Amino acid sequence: MTTIAELSLSTDEFALAETFQELPALEVRVESVVAEGPTRTVPLVWFSDVDREDLEAALEADATVDEYRQLLGNTEDGDLFYRVTYSEAVGSVCCCVYDHGGTVLDARVADGQWTLRLLFPHREELSDAVSEIEDQGVRIDVRRMVEAGTDEDLETTAALTDPQQEAIAEAYRQGYYDVPREISLEELANELEISHQALSERLRRANRVLAGEQLDEPAGEMATPK
Repeated sequence: MTTIAELSLSTDEFALAETFQELPALEVRVESVVAEGPTRTVPLVWFSDVDREDLEAALEADATVDEYRQLLGNTEDGDLFYRVTYSEAVGSVCCCVYDHGGTVLDARVADGQWTLRLLFPHREELSDAVSEIEDQGVRIDVRRMVEAGTDEDLETTAALTDPQQEAIAEAYRQGYYDVPREISLEELANELEISHQALSERLRRANRVLAGEQLDEPAGEMATPK
């Protein structure tokens, strides 16, 4: 079943990181995203609440940006429209989505977080994409998943990706949650053949989802387009 997912990433670890540090009041809305080659991603981006000279100075100094070009001048609302070519590091994260059949529906920034709304033909492909992104050392949260054509969330446990389900199940089986612990995080990571950091992040996110289920609270709320 086609799945729409909402993922969040810190602005410090993704696109335009230095631009947001320089211009914290900047508002961003991605109009569309295209892949240009295996690791280059080219979004069309609306920038708001910023002067053109200040924006271009920040983009020029931003290591996550290879190139930029203004496509439209200031609109009546003062928005600026640009074509931005990201660096290989950012593009490789996006290509994890494309390589597994995913499509970027839209992307926004608020409160220091990128929120990406993605579409995948199957939930398993979403799981594989998230796993590959995590393997690159990028912290990512799956905040919500819905089946296309419905307004209902999938069950909370379904919000765990397959790698997260595997990690928390193996941690439980091997006594990671026992007192005292029967296995260390490092030993468990070695058995799962992933890095210590990747396992820590998977367990943290899985625990957050399961805790939300017990408290009858959603793991996250779908952003409402302005």
